[in-house]
Amino acid sequence: MEQMSLFDNRKLTAPLASRLRPSGLEEFVGQEHLLGQGKMLRQLIEKDQISSMIFWGPPGVGKTTLASIIAGRTKAEFVNFSAVTSGIKEIKEVMNQAESARRMGTRTVLFVDEIHRFNKAQQDAFLPFVERGSIVLIGATTENPSFEVNAALLSRCKVFVLKALEEKDLEKLLANALKNPAGYGGQCIRINKEQIRAIAAFANGDARTALNTLEMAVTNGEISAEAVTVTDEGLLQCISRKSLLYDKTGEEHYNLISALHKSMRNSDPDAAIYWMCRMLEGGENPLYIARRLIRFASEDIGMADSHALQVAVAAYQACHFLGLPECDVHLTHAVTYLAMAPKSNALYKACEKCKSDIKNMRAEPVPLQLRNAPTKLMKELDYGKGYQYAHDTEEKLTHMECMPESLKDRRYYFPTTQGEEEKVGQRLDEIDRFFGKGRKL
Repeated sequence: MEQMSLFDNRKLTAPLASRLRPSGLEEFVGQEHLLGQGKMLRQLIEKDQISSMIFWGPPGVGKTTLASIIAGRTKAEFVNFSAVTSGIKEIKEVMNQAESARRMGTRTVLFVDEIHRFNKAQQDAFLPFVERGSIVLIGATTENPSFEVNAALLSRCKVFVLKALEEKDLEKLLANALKNPAGYGGQCIRINKEQIRAIAAFANGDARTALNTLEMAVTNGEISAEAVTVTDEGLLQCISRKSLLYDKTGEEHYNLISALHKSMRNSDPDAAIYWMCRMLEGGENPLYIARRLIRFASEDIGMADSHALQVAVAAYQACHFLGLPECDVHLTHAVTYLAMAPKSNALYKACEKCKSDIKNMRAEPVPLQLRNAPTKLMKELDYGKGYQYAHDTEEKLTHMECMPESLKDRRYYFPTTQGEEEKVGQRLDEIDRFFGKGRKL
């Protein structure tokens, strides 16, 4: 716990990203939807009317920088707090100080970086002080606050969603770094527009990554008496592999698998391949993807193309046998097949409707004609009485009722006219006519 330490002046030996941290809104790049002229967050900061809030967004988009700007403008006591290094004891100490300050008429603004790292008990410790007005809480998180912040605390905070920076914003940031005296303004750095664009594209919306990459490229540039020249070869080493935002247990995991599933459902193979590859490049286990494809094959295709399930299972086996990187093409094969297959959710709907009946209705006994009768007693109790063997008939059908009496007219499966399921529907119509039954929703 320390006051203002995060926002002290940096020495020129500090990393470039730290030296160039904006001190005011006029220097801040990006987040126009929040900080443009007349926008709510800008007005709150300019008028020093900050209320408890959560800044939610990916790394390097300005969450901590906004806190530093607020620290520089507010007339309240500003306390920086790290969820990584602080516990309940430190929280209580700060809360007691804030309560004392409140009685003296002084507000306390508490900035909690990575608030999602606090457990429930630690978050609960803030709640009474936020309610009482002893503190104005500003939390920063890369995780969805709906999942990671207690509902009671979240309900008392305004959530501001910060977006990944656009490439034009990053290019502007990099150009400023080359001119700013706190950056490379006092040096002659030779770097062309194409190289700047390459760094901006590599940074993937992350300002810190963009500045760190520029710093690395300059540090490894060719030095002469006149200038430092960033070479294409040197830059290529700095941007050889993009670090994709992907947390295998967090929200982005579910966002990407959702994007994959919905792209396949919408019969868009290109989008499906893209999202699948994004997951692989982010470090996802290929077997997880393959399992989701198996589910999709029955949930969204089903009887419209029963080969889809075989393809998905084969892809899982291929991933199991080969692993990465070789199995990526097998997943691409399966994803493309599933995206292009005719779609039907009839099996899914049948399963869900049946589960609902089982949950909400009494557990019906198995009809006697369907029971097995391996013992004399069971036969005496009429187990198996009335059973009709379908293979003994020309139609391979009998009029035997297989449903419990209370459910004898219940229907769960309603075939669509998609793909092979149209033939299934025609066959089911023939069976229904044999039984003299209709099939209505």
